[in-house]
Amino acid sequence: MKVREDLSHLPVLALRNRRQGLVKLLPPLAEVLRGSLMERYLTCGHPECKCARGERHGPVWYLTVNNYHRAKENLEKISDINRELLRRERKKPKPEHGPA
Repeated sequence: MKVREDLSHLPVLALRNRRQGLVKLLPPLAEVLRGSLMERYLTCGHPECKCARGERHGPVWYLTVNNYHRAKENLEKISDINRELLRRERKKPKPEHGPA
């Protein structure tokens, strides 16, 4: 399991700058979803199986997506920063409103 970075020591401005930098690293959505869908027919190798006579198993579909893992890692980092910013916002004392 990946260890998350402790962001509690960073000032708010540094967190916002880091988040902005990570957002710039994200590829456009079309690139994150760009990939290939492949239809495959397979043989299992059992001599008595239909695939041994040429009738293969399938179709089996494979989807490959480019840039997905890099985008996912950066989105997780952005989420960590957002959680830290929200945690700090909740800790701020709420302004008291006097009688009107």
